[in-house]
Amino acid sequence: MRVTIFGATGMLGKALLRQWTGDEITALGSNQADIRNPDQVQRAVAHSRPDWIVLAAAYTDVDGCEINPTLASSVNTFGALNVAKAAAEARAKLLFLSTDYVFDGKKSSPYETTDSRRPINAYGRSKADAEEKLVQILPDCCIVRTSWLFGPGGKCFPDTILRLAGTRNELEVVTDQRGCPTFTLDLASAIVKLCRANARGIVHCTNTGDCTWFDFAQEIIRQAGLTTKVRSTTSDKYVRPAERPKNSVLSPASLGAYRIDMRPWQQTLSDYLAERKQLSHQLVSSPSNRA
Repeated sequence: MRVTIFGATGMLGKALLRQWTGDEITALGSNQADIRNPDQVQRAVAHSRPDWIVLAAAYTDVDGCEINPTLASSVNTFGALNVAKAAAEARAKLLFLSTDYVFDGKKSSPYETTDSRRPINAYGRSKADAEEKLVQILPDCCIVRTSWLFGPGGKCFPDTILRLAGTRNELEVVTDQRGCPTFTLDLASAIVKLCRANARGIVHCTNTGDCTWFDFAQEIIRQAGLTTKVRSTTSDKYVRPAERPKNSVLSPASLGAYRIDMRPWQQTLSDYLAERKQLSHQLVSSPSNRA
């Protein structure tokens, strides 16, 4: 199977390249193909002749999207449509990475794939718009919604918590937002399985279990063996450009239909911490960091 990955230099893209074996992979970063440029996308797809395209390229800065919604739309919506049109022309299947933020967070139970999209910020709107338009071009495409992504080699919540814990005795983290932390390497493995199963439609793909950001931070500190105290607070104490949904827990039922199991998010943290430590040692020991 030939697979073309857009966004291969991002946190999830790097995980996909590590986890995807046994197939012919074409890895594209924005330097090779900017998805906002339809000609670049078309040429890249025509050259790689993929059976599957995985679109992991996105503008994921939620507050940045709120400040610059035009940029959010140009990448997350119209960039996705450029890839879909190229996929249709090449008769390739498409897996599009989407988000829990297509929902408003007002539901008290986990969101199902059949629940209506009601985004409350520009990032969520850009992804929801892409979802709706993609199926008009590729009715059989696979839309994978995930949430609270973290992993080695990228900006993510555990990295921020650990950096702050290195300089502070106490941290304040919100308790009024609930979701499903998802480890990039686990998500990447699930994406490989979905492509090999010729998945179609919407699939919710996260690690098992849900928590608040406060719970997540406490578990990070505990597993890292740190003594930093984590105190609870609420979102209204930290006003940010983009509103966040209070509950964005995604139901695992759609993923279970493909007989794909994900580990509890707590179990993935030990792998993340080990990866982070290894990366830190590599940076310290690299020639460019020696006196």
